Amino acid sequence: MRITQYTDYGLRVLMYLGVHRDVITPMPQIANHYGISSNHLMKVTQQLAKLGYVESTRGRSGGLRLIRDPKDINIGKVVREMEPMDIVECFGSNGHCVIEPGCRLKGVLGRALRAFIRELEQHTLEELLVNRDELALLFAASPLQRS
Repeated sequence: MRITQYTDYGLRVLMYLGVHRDVITPMPQIANHYGISSNHLMKVTQQLAKLGYVESTRGRSGGLRLIRDPKDINIGKVVREMEPMDIVECFGSNGHCVIEPGCRLKGVLGRALRAFIRELEQHTLEELLVNRDELALLFAASPLQRS
């Protein structure tokens, strides 16, 4: 299974903000640390705000802040909320496949997807931040120093 870059960036933002819990972090700072386009990351952070994971403040001293406790952020739920779950055309509401009536692939892929999500649902953001000190050092390093 592979998640989209959009969801990957969403999880990375949550990790970054989880390490910097009590700080309002400018979105360009996060984009710079990950080497991600600020414009693309803005779309991701808007979705995270809409879903109630982060608070976004505008203005000179604005930025992003995690508004949920990391132990209450379920990774599987975040992925389900951000990721399109129709991994093949026939999963979509408008999907059409000429062999669908006799195809067993949809069932196999459906079970695989459910197993993937079940595994992710067993983990929280807090678990991803167990090595918070190490992550903080990595986030503090400039992108060139990490290469």
